[in-house]
Order: sequence, then C-alpha cells, then structure tokens
Amino acid sequence: MTGRWEPPRPLVAGEALDRRPGPPRSEPPEPSDPLVLTARWVRDYLCRPHPELGRPGAVCPYTRRALDGGRLLGAVRPTRPDGPDEVARVMRRYLAWFTADRTHADGWAKDPHRTRTGGWEEDPYRALLVVFPEVGEDDWGRVIEGAQRRLKPSFVRHGLMVGEFHPGPPAAAGIRNPAFRPLRSPLPMLAVRPMVRSDLPFLDQASWSLDAWTARFG
Repeated sequence: MTGRWEPPRPLVAGEALDRRPGPPRSEPPEPSDPLVLTARWVRDYLCRPHPELGRPGAVCPYTRRALDGGRLLGAVRPTRPDGPDEVARVMRRYLAWFTADRTHADGWAKDPHRTRTGGWEEDPYRALLVVFPEVGEDDWGRVIEGAQRRLKPSFVRHGLMVGEFHPGPPAAAGIRNPAFRPLRSPLPMLAVRPMVRSDLPFLDQASWSLDAWTARFG
C-alpha cells in the first residue's frame, strides 16, 4: 500500500450532543472528509442509546467521554489496500504510535490524563479510529474483518482491543441482543482502545486472550 503516513488527530464532534428543543433544521450536506463523517457517526450513533441494543445507555459507553475530552483520535488511509495483510501492517504502525510515550513523541505536550504507570495507552478513554475509505463493498468482510482477526492476538497482548466496523455491517452480534449487529459504520474502519474489565465477553477463550485480561484485572 502506498500513501503518506498520517499521525492521528483529535476528532471534533461538531454540534452539541444534547440538542436543545427548537424548530426543525435541515441536515447539512454529507461531508466529504472521512474524519468529519466519522465524527458525526460517533456523535449520533456510538454516543447515543439504540432501541435494539438490549440495555440502557449509549452504544459505546466510553466514547462520549473520549470525544468530549479530545481523546478520540482519527486517521485516514486514503489508498486502496491490497488485502487484509496490508491493512494489518498499517495498523501495526498505528499500534506502535498508540503505545509510544506521547509525552515525548510527535510534539505532544505532557498529557494530564496519563496514569501513574506512565503509558499513554493506559487511559481507558483514549481511542483511535483508522478509516479505510477506499476498501470496496465486496471487500469489507475479507479485508476489514480479516485484518481484525490477524491483529487481535498482538493487540490484546498489549492490553488493547481492536474492533472492526463497516457498512455491511460486520457479522458480530450484540451481546444482549443477538439479532442486533452493532458494528455498522458509514465507512470501513478499525478501532483501537485500551482493554477494560467488562471486555471479558468479547475475548476469545484462548489462553493468550484470558491471560492478557487476567494480567490487567486479576
């Protein structure tokens, strides 16, 4: 895959999540910038309840705090990947960026959200979305889901979750409502965030997976 390396940047939510009552407003035109479209999807879908979710609260309970705090980062890989292995190589570079010491890399100032252990990735409200807008409809499952399967063991060993999203949507069912497929997104992307205690149901039962969870949470 060719293309310039793009360090992630904070996503901007746009208008406030809690809309005040008022007269109906026409929707703005569909944005052409993949990160603007992604931020709108985060705001209007991940940060809100969904009637098919099977539980109260937002689709992703962590996302609003990340978005509001400027800790939800996004990047775009603008060229078409050859396949899942190439997407996995791109994501491993972002893994190295995500797990680096952000107080000294890329010109970032000291981050007040860092934990006492010192790892930038330890903050549970940090997240990274890498968008692959040129992955075609016929390749959503093969490329995006295939890359996620390749990446999951190494990311989990780093204490990170990696999730697949695309318009298909991905086949993964909701935990509380198996008929609901929560990983639908307007563009194909992979998401990275630190593992939290409640992620246990999302992990494979392989020993490496359970060992990574136990090492963090006992």
